[in-house]
Amino acid sequence: MSENREARRLDLLSDCGSCFGLCCVALPFARSADFAVNKDAGKPCGNLGQDFRCGIHPQLREKGFTGCTVFDCFGAGQKVSQVTFGGTSWREAPQSAPLMFEVFPVVRQLHELLWYLDEALGLAAARKVHGELRRAQDEVDRLAGGSAEELARADVGEVRARVSELLLKASELARAAVPGKKRNHRGADLIGARLRGADLRGANLRGAYLIAADLAGADLRLADVVGADFRDADLRGADLTGALFLTQAQLNAARGDAATRLPDHLARPAHW
Repeated sequence: MSENREARRLDLLSDCGSCFGLCCVALPFARSADFAVNKDAGKPCGNLGQDFRCGIHPQLREKGFTGCTVFDCFGAGQKVSQVTFGGTSWREAPQSAPLMFEVFPVVRQLHELLWYLDEALGLAAARKVHGELRRAQDEVDRLAGGSAEELARADVGEVRARVSELLLKASELARAAVPGKKRNHRGADLIGARLRGADLRGANLRGAYLIAADLAGADLRLADVVGADFRDADLRGADLTGALFLTQAQLNAARGDAATRLPDHLARPAHW
């Protein structure tokens, strides 16, 4: 990985120590299997300390806040805290809170797109569309670095749609290396599906619902998993090396073991 690319990736990693606890305040959550209580958007979580740190971070899963352990802001928290709002917190300047909370999810979406674009640019097989990908990367990066007012006006849906088409082109070029017919499960309801040992090499799993699916021992090399929901999916012994657009949050939401094979840039979750 080049130094420039490595630096870009580091900017897209969460740095909670440089954030004003934005994910713990700006976003809502409902009492469920993922969260122990209800919380409205803009209301600080009861576990958030004055230092903007989570008071129960080591025990989140045990205390019913699994949803917190699988969330990834892709570096949006520190970007909004330290760049967009210049290091002044919503506690220091309460009048800034509504706008800060409004732009945080916007920047989070833009940074997620930057993560995917960076990965697509690392695919040698997608060299044909690298020029388009770089232009999209520059555009999204400029948008993410705009003022709070500009970010609040941004049409993220339109940007996401255009970038998604580019990512699909890159995906198709990369997956073409897998011989034979590839499975197309784009957006499919595969909740609880029995896919143990399945050959899913080069499959299109974009946006698929794989909640609690049995993927133990499955071959997911070069499968496109952008937006796939892996909550509680069984990935024990599965091969995810080279899986396209796989994120740490997706792995954190799943179940795996020491035999699960992962891409080099992602970490094995501690709870596996």
